[in-house]
Amino acid sequence: MTFKRSALGLIAAAAIVAPTIGAAQAAQDGIYIPLLTYRTGPFADSGTPIANGLNDYFQLLNTRDGGINGVKLIVEECETGYKTDVGVECYERTKTKGAVVYNPYSTGITNAIIPKTPDDKIPVLSMGYGLTPAADGRVFPWVFNMPTTYWSQASVFVKYVAQQEGGFDKLKGKKIGLIHLDHPYGKEPIPTLQKLAGMYGFEFVTYPVPPKTMQDQRSTWEKIDDDAPDWLFMWGWGAMNPTAIKGAIDVDYPMDHFIGVWWSGNESDVRDSGKKAEGYLAGEFHGVGDDWPLFDEIRKYVIGKSPSQTPESMLGETLYNRGIMNAVIVAEAIRTAMGKFGNKVINGEEMRWGLENINLTAARLKELGLEGFTIPIRVSCEDHEGNHPVYLKRWDGSKWVKHSDWISPMRNVVRPLIEAEAKKLAEERHLPIRECK
Repeated sequence: MTFKRSALGLIAAAAIVAPTIGAAQAAQDGIYIPLLTYRTGPFADSGTPIANGLNDYFQLLNTRDGGINGVKLIVEECETGYKTDVGVECYERTKTKGAVVYNPYSTGITNAIIPKTPDDKIPVLSMGYGLTPAADGRVFPWVFNMPTTYWSQASVFVKYVAQQEGGFDKLKGKKIGLIHLDHPYGKEPIPTLQKLAGMYGFEFVTYPVPPKTMQDQRSTWEKIDDDAPDWLFMWGWGAMNPTAIKGAIDVDYPMDHFIGVWWSGNESDVRDSGKKAEGYLAGEFHGVGDDWPLFDEIRKYVIGKSPSQTPESMLGETLYNRGIMNAVIVAEAIRTAMGKFGNKVINGEEMRWGLENINLTAARLKELGLEGFTIPIRVSCEDHEGNHPVYLKRWDGSKWVKHSDWISPMRNVVRPLIEAEAKKLAEERHLPIRECK
């Protein structure tokens, strides 16, 4: 999303804020992990809990364990305000400090720094967002979007609808709509949904919402009301989401037929609507709530202690948990890399190897205090996504609850689309294609 930069925003966003763990140090003193965060701007309500989750897990490892295998983590935030140009400035400003990985939390920033990764040799982990074709590790060896992608999630939504309707053959003649931010992120699922519409005979209709009018969707919902789609998916972010949910309530759209992407399933999206939003669904790939031993450890070692900025009430919220899961993947990739390269300060190339060889098993999740929090994760040279299942959660009027079983993506549909688009990008950008043994 593109927004005009104010003078104040430029000053605040271009500067690196105070480091979250210790003072800024040279890379040789620890493993340096810069965080491109957005605690300010129109998406601050979403960016803040993500930043808190990331920071708190890394702080837990430092405080409780002395880092990873005796090596401290040096974590530093750079405020982007969710602006692509400022995010690139943050990347350039921090990469020379020995950065081992970037977690951009913006499709725009992710796409802007991907071309830099082969020269800088620093991997990008865009967990469940970003450039979906980057799941083909042969073309994009430095980019990881594990545990799953937008295209896989779109296929899960259609699979869920087919389950509810009584089979894929019952999709013929149905109308499925997509209300989406009119931005590259919001358009991500369209090719997959168009493909599936052709395969199963449902009508696919899109309802784009321009960023400038995402808080005034009256005309969009009038059209949705007139079209009366049988099912409606949403690819929104920030203020678009609660506005859309209120729009659905205003036109009496059935909430149990309204399914949001995992970025449209936050507490801030539904809390104001409360019971009126009951039944609304959203995709998810990690646990809801805080009923895991790890959260007790965070309470004991992190919450209420500097430099954590997390109120205890935030533990268990959707985006806080997403930050936790992201940090777990980063930490386990570091641990994996150390298994090959030794217990030392690793570099970006070694981190890339760690990400590509990560094997987050059910047993390891239990050791971390996260048994059942997510499905085991493993990727490969070819597959940087992992084909992770997705489940649907439901808003019960006051909190999110798990609604469906884990649903596997339609890999037979999605993977060929990923490979075809990756090949196309390789040709357009003159990218080498590596062989995976």
